[in-house]
Amino acid sequence: MSKEISRRTFIKGAAAAGVVLAAGSYFTWNGRNIPEKVQQGNVTYDVLIIGSGGAGMRAALAAAEDKNLKVAVMTKLIPTRSASTMAQGGMNGVTGVTDPADSVESHVFDTVKGGDYLSDQDAVEYFAERAGANIYEMDYMGYPYNRQADGSFHQRKMGGSSHARAAYFEDRAGHAMVHTLFEQCLAHDIDFISECQMLEISMGGEDRKQLNGVIAMDMRTGNIMGIPAKTVLIATGGYGRAYWIRTSNPYSSTGDGIVAGMKVGIPFKDPEMVQFHPTGLAANGVLLSESSRAEGALLINKDGERFMKKYAPERMELATRDIVARGIATEIEEGRGIGEGIHAGVYLDFTKIPPERIRERLGQVYDLARRFAGVDITKEPVLISPTCHYSMGGLEMADFHTGESRVPGIYVAGECSCVSIHGANRLGANSLSEVLVFGHTAGDGAAAYAREHAYAGSQQDLQAGCQKWLNHFDEVTHRAHLGNYTVPELRDAMVNTMWFKVGVFRDEQHLQEAARELEALEQAYQSVYVGDTSHVYNTAFEQYVELGNLLQVSHAIVQGAIARKESRGGHSRRDYPQRNDKDFLKHTLIFKDENGWRTEYKDVVITKYPPKERKY
Repeated sequence: MSKEISRRTFIKGAAAAGVVLAAGSYFTWNGRNIPEKVQQGNVTYDVLIIGSGGAGMRAALAAAEDKNLKVAVMTKLIPTRSASTMAQGGMNGVTGVTDPADSVESHVFDTVKGGDYLSDQDAVEYFAERAGANIYEMDYMGYPYNRQADGSFHQRKMGGSSHARAAYFEDRAGHAMVHTLFEQCLAHDIDFISECQMLEISMGGEDRKQLNGVIAMDMRTGNIMGIPAKTVLIATGGYGRAYWIRTSNPYSSTGDGIVAGMKVGIPFKDPEMVQFHPTGLAANGVLLSESSRAEGALLINKDGERFMKKYAPERMELATRDIVARGIATEIEEGRGIGEGIHAGVYLDFTKIPPERIRERLGQVYDLARRFAGVDITKEPVLISPTCHYSMGGLEMADFHTGESRVPGIYVAGECSCVSIHGANRLGANSLSEVLVFGHTAGDGAAAYAREHAYAGSQQDLQAGCQKWLNHFDEVTHRAHLGNYTVPELRDAMVNTMWFKVGVFRDEQHLQEAARELEALEQAYQSVYVGDTSHVYNTAFEQYVELGNLLQVSHAIVQGAIARKESRGGHSRRDYPQRNDKDFLKHTLIFKDENGWRTEYKDVVITKYPPKERKY
């Protein structure tokens, strides 16, 4: 007789075993072969979503509420392997459950203060008012929250929060979210186009402002196909792999959607605002969740000192991530760290937390430390250091009520977008809430646009774009090896530049050096050697495309960092150590077109909270 198991146990087991809740690389539910349908040109999508993380799938569900619309999610992965699955801590929202004293107003203020006053406060208000409802909505969908004895949500206090407002599933919050949303997408008959690398968004018309659709490579066959769409919703995640080995992001976080958006005229907003999470494993950057410190783990230097009292006397380990990361980096630089070079760190000590509590609430952290550092955290501390974790910057969301960009028909959501609610520093557990709130908003917005507009794109333009990429594929993969660079060589050089010169601490000299080095790498990229001429799963060509995107993103990060001559949130300059509200209480907007790079600025929206000094 088969043993009945709970949904919570199944999701936990799926995470541990790496199980995918679908069979095959392309999904064939109800007898449909989506890629074949797309490649035959038999479908024009009303809403085509690029990216299968929390934002992408929540947007798909919102759009699919209109049964008359054709909705698809395209991903270069398979749907349950997005970066969202790696989120561990939880999702913030005021529910009135764990802490009745919490309020939407407190959530707004914590977020604005945590963002070092670079957040647009009207957008933060919109977000906080809806975050709690999204926690309940996920509950209705079947999300397996950790609960209290009476069955209500258990919520914990994350760094920078004044109340316990993060609802969660152990330390696998993102994994459970993605699987819950995926199941709902299947129930709503949403098409999935998996293992397809987006190459560009195709625009036509005399002014190149008419959306045709998307050009993508089917990784299974190497076919390059044009997918017509009335609207495209970019939800491709962040760009942490610009720092490669010093990031908690998966290999897929290469800024693809941001670069595609910039090429059609959407500005890259606040690219310099990169979050370095305090607690990545020193050996490889693998993240140990902030929930570790929320549950009582302590930061200790080589002298046995709990050093965060020097940097945040009240909140200590639960100060905002930018403050904790700078505290750790300072301890290492001043000789109180353990080890040397890029793998130096300090200790994260769990030994005062009861082992049964670790296994109940921090099971994934326990597994990661055992697997990737060889440490049993119930018995000894583990060596950690800051790791590139999150992109506060992203494609400008022109209207947070609809998720639309400044280009008609193109919408943005999730980490690849910038609303901006996170400002210069994101609070722990605000990201999963963001993808739910603004994924829903953008999905609704894209659906409304699709209902109001007929498809006016050009199949001829799509075909021409496909031919251009086919020619490029042949040219790149058949280059002679002598005298050319390889993708790994250029990527390693890029990482050294970004980590050592555009990392936790920055200054003019190193930023200018980084700009020159990246320009040289972009030149070298023009003659890069790929070598693999095959069409089936040509990951060498895919990595070539991704490297090109990372170089563009890195260039924008450096441009923004050079221009912002102050320290604010995740952007810390040794030569300008103070925040400068007079000159820089504004958003950076980076554009790139045929004339090159340019920088503009946009005022921060302030409704209730004028900037003041942050203290934790």
